[in-house]
Amino acid sequence: MCGIAGIIDFNSPEAKGPLLRRMLGMIRHRGPDAFGIYTDSLAGLAHARLSIIDLSGGDQPIHNEDRSIWIVYNGEAFNYPELREELEDRGHRFYTRTDTEVLVHLYEEHGMDFLGKLNGQFALALWEKPRKRLLLARDRLGIRPLFYHLSGRRLLFGSEIKAIFADSRVPRRLDRNTIADIFTCWAPLGADTAFEGIRQLEPGHFALFSEDGLTTHRYWELSFSNPGSEERPLDDYIEELKSLLHDATRIRLRADVPVGAYLSGGLDSTFITSLVKRYFNNQLRTFSVSFTDGRFDEAPFQEKAVRALDTDHRRIRCTESDIGENFPRVVWHSEVPLLRTAPVPLCRLAELVRGNDFKVVLTGEGSDEIFAGYDIFKEDKVRRFWARQPDSKWRPRLFQRLYPDIFSGADNRGGTFLEGFFRKGLENVSSPAYSHFIRWENTSYLRNFFS
Repeated sequence: MCGIAGIIDFNSPEAKGPLLRRMLGMIRHRGPDAFGIYTDSLAGLAHARLSIIDLSGGDQPIHNEDRSIWIVYNGEAFNYPELREELEDRGHRFYTRTDTEVLVHLYEEHGMDFLGKLNGQFALALWEKPRKRLLLARDRLGIRPLFYHLSGRRLLFGSEIKAIFADSRVPRRLDRNTIADIFTCWAPLGADTAFEGIRQLEPGHFALFSEDGLTTHRYWELSFSNPGSEERPLDDYIEELKSLLHDATRIRLRADVPVGAYLSGGLDSTFITSLVKRYFNNQLRTFSVSFTDGRFDEAPFQEKAVRALDTDHRRIRCTESDIGENFPRVVWHSEVPLLRTAPVPLCRLAELVRGNDFKVVLTGEGSDEIFAGYDIFKEDKVRRFWARQPDSKWRPRLFQRLYPDIFSGADNRGGTFLEGFFRKGLENVSSPAYSHFIRWENTSYLRNFFS
């Protein structure tokens, strides 16, 4: 990951270099390979680079032929070779081999429609000097973060909030309403953040900032076909999904550095690793985390996957003390209240990857969202089954298959609690929020505890 930051100030032509360097200092961990700054009388752009493509010639900020358009960019446009070929056919000339420069020329060619042509994950800031206009944009699903603070005719932005807080003039106050949302939904909603006056550009959106002010616009949203409108044999869907996953894996391997993979031993990462292997002549490097607590340890499954796929595997072991010692640091990186400790092992795993001189790994992240793998989706099925006979003593015992540890006590207090927890709102099966309502309702106790 790279880091971007910047200032647009229509109030004052003051020197922006010192503040930009402080902003870069706050996010230097995002890109230790190179640091770059562009400034003029109105704008300042800064970039901390993690080099993946064109290692020697791709430092940012990057400009077009006449230096009228400048960009800082975090992410990757996986289809950049195809886009570059089209642009060269139209007469555009490049001075790097990076995907970043492709975006500058793509914007020149297509204007705001260029975002729809990108296949990738990104956060970008593009300064069009003649028009005195800044464009901020974020990928369709918000994989790459982008925050901003607006104060009159002055705007600051960054990949992390701490870059914006490098300016002492920006207030540092928690947003109580957003904190309440986090207790309920586990994350800020919409453009909110945990801090007053700090906004995040929403996924699938772009923002324009000029002397006329700031406007935000949606350029993409998830759409669903009507039930029954695209009925096809199941095998057709399976083959299409396979094709999409193969193509998605192939184009994500475009890099000038070694690429590895996470291999947790679960279905998702094992499948992705098997796809990556198809494009490797050498032994693939894989990484995982194991736990001293046997309830969470998946090392035996990891070993089976490693043997089956013949990978060069590295593993880090996470202890309970690791969780406690690293949790404050993970909160600092997350910049949001955390209601669980799961991000700590992920952080330790990322450190293992970096310690082995790898910058890129493919993972199974996102599959639980797409394929309903989380327990909450399984809970929903049990509750709907139970709701058809709410007086049944046997149907709620299906939760024991999901949470055997909770039912393990001799007096079954855990099972009694779980049955009472999931019984709330059991009859409201027609509600769109049926699967989540009980959790949203119960977080009120947590909010009251901290109030």
